[in-house]
Amino acid sequence: MNKPLILVVEDDAAIRNLITTTLETHDYRFQVAPNGESAILEASSHNPDVVLLDLGLPDLDGIEIIKKIRGWSLMPIIVISARSEDTDKIEALDAGADDYLTKPFSVEELLARLRVTFRRLNYVLGSQDTQNSIFKNGDLKIDYAAGCAFMGENELHLTPIEYKLLCLLAKNVGKVLTHTYITKEIWGSSWDNDVASLRVFMATLRKKLEKSSTSPQYIQTHVGVGYRMLRV
Repeated sequence: MNKPLILVVEDDAAIRNLITTTLETHDYRFQVAPNGESAILEASSHNPDVVLLDLGLPDLDGIEIIKKIRGWSLMPIIVISARSEDTDKIEALDAGADDYLTKPFSVEELLARLRVTFRRLNYVLGSQDTQNSIFKNGDLKIDYAAGCAFMGENELHLTPIEYKLLCLLAKNVGKVLTHTYITKEIWGSSWDNDVASLRVFMATLRKKLEKSSTSPQYIQTHVGVGYRMLRV
């Protein structure tokens, strides 16, 4: 069985070498692309299992690359960028990125994000018995077996991590889940970057769930503690 193939899109040679050395040490196959044009070519030609994408490339902005890839593929895209503002993260996630890692990052954190990505399908398909394959709460419906969610009759277009967050909250409806618990369940760790990423993913998830940003119906924030899905 072939090892996963990872496309590393990074123009900074030092960071690119750090990433590829890490991947090689942990038996991942990889290809590299130093700019946007070569990234699109490599992605379309070799269909990698995951793309690690820097946003600040010399020829194309990473957001445009995400949109181009999403035009023909759902391959996981993990953004690795020095852009640390929430607005930058939300823009990348809205464009179709699956996860966001802020520079500087640790090797352990990068590997943890990759492990989460490769475990994701098993999470969606596993541990769901047929008798409890549908979750309903107000207009929200989650079809665990199909791996999708709906608001009324409309399917919600969720990133894999948004979907995983939604399922985690739904399985614990009415319970307050702490930041540490959630980040460990989603990313397998509780780094400072994970807590920051959780805030961003929760914001994008809420935009897709809630009719009003000022009066949330489904997800309640417990400041300094965590989040809870309300029973509607």
